[in-house]
Amino acid sequence: MASNPVSKLTEEQYLAIERAAEFRSEFVDGEMFAMAGASMSHVRIQQDLAGELHASLRGSRCEALGSDCRIKVSGRAYLYADVSVACAPATADEHDDSLTNPVAIFEVLSPSTEKYDRGMEFQLYRSIDSLRDYVLVDQEQVRVEQYTRQADGTWTLRDYQSPDEELKIDSIGVAIPLRRIYDRVGIPPAAG
Repeated sequence: MASNPVSKLTEEQYLAIERAAEFRSEFVDGEMFAMAGASMSHVRIQQDLAGELHASLRGSRCEALGSDCRIKVSGRAYLYADVSVACAPATADEHDDSLTNPVAIFEVLSPSTEKYDRGMEFQLYRSIDSLRDYVLVDQEQVRVEQYTRQADGTWTLRDYQSPDEELKIDSIGVAIPLRRIYDRVGIPPAAG
């Protein structure tokens, strides 16, 4: 006896469910994935990063958006970043709730999501034409990895490991001392 294939959700079905839900879920290739909670270190780093970006971007056409901002990657994926930055933010439809043009995306790495953040999620985000910087922030040590899209479409890595360094994001004209990102978590610099 043949089994019935699992039916996949359409983009429209996902959005209807997500807009009515009490909790957030991401959508990839017809499947929904509930978002997990975060550690206090994760939350503090995320908030400090968002605060630094917000203050640095004040008066510019770019703005920092928090983790409740859904990003439309394509009709096949909707994701939530820890922090994103858009310049003249554009949304997918009249609901005004799915960002389509992030310039920079920031993810605070968690043990349960690090492989996904580095792999499938980054692969999906790279398909967004407006994206220039993808930044991974380690919550276990002072370490920030910045992937920057070059003019030829390749991505280069800059690896920051000292609290005395500045995360420089030319695409949005911001430089943030790592010390300020890690200010409230009190973790030592990376070994190396």
